[in-house]
Amino acid sequence: MSEATAEAAADRVPRHQIRAAYTADTVTVYQAYRPGIGVPAARDGRFPPEWKRERMTWVKPSFLWMMYRCGYATKAGQETVLAVEITRAGFDLALGDACLSHYVPGVHADRAAWKQALRTASARVQWDPERDLHLNPLPYRSLQLGLSGETSRAYADEWTVSIRDVTPLAREVHGLLRSGEPEAARALLPVETPYPAGPLKHLVA
Repeated sequence: MSEATAEAAADRVPRHQIRAAYTADTVTVYQAYRPGIGVPAARDGRFPPEWKRERMTWVKPSFLWMMYRCGYATKAGQETVLAVEITRAGFDLALGDACLSHYVPGVHADRAAWKQALRTASARVQWDPERDLHLNPLPYRSLQLGLSGETSRAYADEWTVSIRDVTPLAREVHGLLRSGEPEAARALLPVETPYPAGPLKHLVA
């Protein structure tokens, strides 16, 4: 796909849409960690004890948004990029219980109602501009899903099916871009299609 074709396709994508690599039973999300956590997680297929289960953790279904966040695995503390395959049942449960991380008139009755929902929700959603290969913002949004409390622990210890280290892929894509081969880089990207989450009016999706 040429840059021009990609730009034309971007104009047709809904502003709020979940796109992901998924199967009938699982969906892939991305996270980046320091090697001390990322390497054993990929090796053992589960997060190590050092992974703080009591803290909020953010997962991203978009590979390119993860590349933006970690700078193609060049940022300190984010040198190891993980593709975490989790159950769709868990992912859908988190989406259904999530609250937007910011107040949106029309979605929430008022700010007080939003704050109450935020306090009680075990997950929260933030929509940030999706990114292209060069990490420039696109005119539509990418989902970030924050998990806390029991939901964070369930993600790590119950929903996770597999964990893969995709740092080599991130570096290969980045290397091709720096060599002036964007089409070759694009061909390596994971295939992400609209995720059938159903109507999520509470998340403006």
